[in-house]
Amino acid sequence: MVHVSRRAILPLLTPIFLVVPQGLWAHAVLLDSSPRIDSVQSGGEVQIHLRFNTRIDHTRSQMTLFAPDGTEQSVVPAPESPADGLNAEVETKLHGSWRLRWQVLSIDGHITRGDIPFKIQ
Repeated sequence: MVHVSRRAILPLLTPIFLVVPQGLWAHAVLLDSSPRIDSVQSGGEVQIHLRFNTRIDHTRSQMTLFAPDGTEQSVVPAPESPADGLNAEVETKLHGSWRLRWQVLSIDGHITRGDIPFKIQ
């Protein structure tokens, strides 16, 4: 049996890490959103735009909108959403604190999730 130390293997693996694109090693990170966290929106139609640092699997990603009265609504992403984002439009009739919960599956196979609280006045 041959024993190879970690120090001997590291120089051999380093070129692999430099050649493989960085996007394949990263989870989906939310770069921009509308509504923004803790923003105040007017009632009516609210445009949702989430943009990530990598492509996401739209069919396995989901969004849920929580209203001030505790009801929740599944939000279906628009078919024309970009490869690295989710777009949708929702109707908000109640004033108060809302929360958009998102969950995406990135191309590296990892699930990322988060919440965006915002207010309707």
